[in-house]
Amino acid sequence: MSAEIESIMKKYRPGRREDLIPLLQEIQDENGYLSEDIIVKAGNFIGLSTTKIYGLATFYDQFRFLPAGRIIIRICNGTSCFLNGSQNVISKIREETGLAPGQTSRDGLFSYEIVTCMGGCTRGPLLTVNDDYQLNVKPGQIPDLLRKLRYIAEND
Repeated sequence: MSAEIESIMKKYRPGRREDLIPLLQEIQDENGYLSEDIIVKAGNFIGLSTTKIYGLATFYDQFRFLPAGRIIIRICNGTSCFLNGSQNVISKIREETGLAPGQTSRDGLFSYEIVTCMGGCTRGPLLTVNDDYQLNVKPGQIPDLLRKLRYIAEND
């Protein structure tokens, strides 16, 4: 485990179950995801079994268990976005990338996730690219957006 992760754990007191979520959030922010090793160490630190830690972490869609791509695309599929056509955008992303939600491309460039709500209900469907919001997204915009993102990433 890296020195950064050790440093994060030192901010918390061992055995405090109420610190689990913030601890996992901080570790994921630093590491990019929650590895099996990290879940075991967090469980030992907090005093919970690995099964309970994993069960809790899988309940929240914010936690990832595999490394993310350099470009993380999230599409909102909340009620308002759904009614405004998010399913068509989701289908187009899947068609263009070949990725199912939660997957990362083999080249490590793209990760693709569906989230419940992004809070922009009057401007949906919403999509974020590494936390940069795209409003009123239409399926026809997806191929060009992906081309531009790939070009930027490859020439960065």
